[in-house]
Amino acid sequence: MLRLLIATTGATPAVQTLWILGAIFFVTLALMIYRQQVLRRQLKADLAELDKLTQTDVENEFVLKAMKVAVWRYDASTQAFVYETDYREGINSYVPESDETYGQTLNAIAPADLEHVNRSFSNLCEGRSDSYHEEYQVINKAFGTSYWEESYATVVDRDADGKPSKIVGTSMRIDQRKEMEAALVQARIKAEESDRLKTAFLANMGHEIRTPLNAIVGFADLLPVVQTDEERNQLITEIQNNNAKLLRIIDGLVSMSEIEAGAKNLKMAAIDLNQVLLQMVDTYQPTASATLSVQLPLDQMQMTTDSAKLMEIIDNMVQNAVKFTPEGSIILGYDIEENNQVRIWVADTGKGIAPEDQERIFERFVKVDEYIPGTGLGLSVIKSHAASLGGSVGVESALGQGSRFWVLLPLT
Repeated sequence: MLRLLIATTGATPAVQTLWILGAIFFVTLALMIYRQQVLRRQLKADLAELDKLTQTDVENEFVLKAMKVAVWRYDASTQAFVYETDYREGINSYVPESDETYGQTLNAIAPADLEHVNRSFSNLCEGRSDSYHEEYQVINKAFGTSYWEESYATVVDRDADGKPSKIVGTSMRIDQRKEMEAALVQARIKAEESDRLKTAFLANMGHEIRTPLNAIVGFADLLPVVQTDEERNQLITEIQNNNAKLLRIIDGLVSMSEIEAGAKNLKMAAIDLNQVLLQMVDTYQPTASATLSVQLPLDQMQMTTDSAKLMEIIDNMVQNAVKFTPEGSIILGYDIEENNQVRIWVADTGKGIAPEDQERIFERFVKVDEYIPGTGLGLSVIKSHAASLGGSVGVESALGQGSRFWVLLPLT
């Protein structure tokens, strides 16, 4: 077409050559421009794809950091774990060395978890399962520490025979979750035990209140028909004794109700501890089978405390000693301790307490001997009042050799 155009114009050979060269130039230029446009579009697409991949990596890294996980890969041919990223919280997390094999890595798993972890991961490696999820305890021997870990894994590549060759997984520390689970389990057990004890307490409460109340009503009905002053005085004494028993039961219930309600108001005042102990002996000696006495290291013992709570603490300790000491002696006393503290104690020669019961005896509604009258609240009240006064309680006892209950309180 170009030659025909040149021939019809009658151009000379030189002009014809210029026409040809010009046409070639313009065609080449057009091709170059088109190629540049194609390359530009391709570059733009590549940059967009790269930006997308970069953005995805940033998002993945953000997720891994937020989840506090470590990402690892397992090569079936070398049996080696490689940790690519590690954002686990806590310190001294275990990371296998580059030359450690799978068998060596298992040494970091706690013996109690080793079997089920090995079985689950072996099933994944052998193709018997498609995923892996385990919780286990890790022992980092290099630091002498241990922690709980949770791992997930799946197959990402297989060999020619279809067996897994590459596995990718994640691990995260779950110490806080395990601590929470353990606390919840203990809380549930404690709640169930408390519910059981409350049920037993309510069943026992009816008997505890009914016994002295029946005695009061029965002896009061007999008063009009007795003939002699001696019989009348004996009935009045029995009524008074049972009235005191009933009042102590009600006082225990009221004290526990106040503790449950969170009453914490303290009325601090100076008292003479010697007078309190002597008063307790005078109160309980007429009805006690054992002999009550005091052991006072000082002629006068002044301390600043809530007198009502202190009286109730000592009263409950003496009540407990009287109940469990049908004969022998009960001694009330105190010792001055370091750090401006006083240890008030009540020692008896009663039946004593077994070692396994000494830890729980201060809990609410607990009764070591179901055949001995009582609500199971006295020692619990002692513990709660002592804590509110900034003190502590304890017991030293042996079966058949008596008990020594004590409360340690600040003097001021």
